[in-house]
Amino acid sequence: MIRPHLNRRLTLEAEARTADGAGGFVSVWQALGTVWASVEVGSAREVVGGERLGSVQPVKVTVRAADEADPARPERGKRFREAGRVYPIQAVQLRDPRGMYLTCQCTEEGGA
Repeated sequence: MIRPHLNRRLTLEAEARTADGAGGFVSVWQALGTVWASVEVGSAREVVGGERLGSVQPVKVTVRAADEADPARPERGKRFREAGRVYPIQAVQLRDPRGMYLTCQCTEEGGA
């Protein structure tokens, strides 16, 4: 197995909801920690949503594995942040048979 080159510093975030006092909630993202990662960007494709035209770009993020009970383990519904870029996690899988690394299938959305 070729070890990934973990050369990008990303912040792992999870969504937290708090009551807004009017029967609803406010959603905020809280940092769970910093991870070193390998980031591979795929080819973008255009998407149309309502009256907006934008693009979605697949991003594969590889990080060191964390215990399944660890709240800082990447999983679907969490996201990575790197400066102004945000990578929502769509799926997570083991990268190698020994379970040393995780590969996270993410997306990056942007306007056209």
